[in-house]
Amino acid sequence: MTIPAHAKLTLDLRVTGVRDDGFHLIDAEMVTLDLADSLAITPVPDKSMLTVDGPYADGIDTGPGNLVLRALALAGRSAEVNLTKNIPHGGGLGGGSADAAAVLHWAGFGDMVAASRLGADIPFCMVGGRARVRGIGEIIEPLPYDHIDITLVIPPFGVSTPLVYKTWDSIGGPRHAGSPQGANDLEPAALVAEPRLSRVRDRISDATGTTPLLAGSGSTWFLRGHYEWLADALADCTVVLTRTAHRA
Repeated sequence: MTIPAHAKLTLDLRVTGVRDDGFHLIDAEMVTLDLADSLAITPVPDKSMLTVDGPYADGIDTGPGNLVLRALALAGRSAEVNLTKNIPHGGGLGGGSADAAAVLHWAGFGDMVAASRLGADIPFCMVGGRARVRGIGEIIEPLPYDHIDITLVIPPFGVSTPLVYKTWDSIGGPRHAGSPQGANDLEPAALVAEPRLSRVRDRISDATGTTPLLAGSGSTWFLRGHYEWLADALADCTVVLTRTAHRA
């Protein structure tokens, strides 16, 4: 069976607190994008195995720490999975979470709390579409579908989500002022954790006259609307024109 794993985009993100166990509480609006990985899944009776190809295969760990293999273990299933990576890892687009969600959906696993402990974006990726996401990611409130054209600007580097949250804590939990693109409380921390993000943001702003918003913890920047010509101005980045999808 071959199934898609759609990227997610966080249009608005507020960090509302930190639990005693260290998990951060969020209040966010997330949407599913047309951009998707692909997973070919073959059930096997014994040990699960993962192979990876595609444009963003480089650097993917195929060992037991990979979210696909961890999702199979959580669901109590074994399979051989070939993953075609079209979503950049370390880009803030939930690629690993989307892959894990696709596996859990295939396995018929629906425990959102357990899924959220595997990854905060996984429950939303299991539901897809458009939703308000709260708690540590396990509370999903579906919202009416909204068609939005999106331009993604993907730099040639990724950003570590745990590092960005750690930085957010260390600099006092800043709030993002918001912009026409939305608001993202993690953006100030990401700019501290990875200074190259600021240079990419400024180049996008200079080229378009519009300030982009960071996708999740980064490194992808996004703009509402399609900017087909932006690829020429940002030749060292990958520019992807996509749109929201009804559901994963």
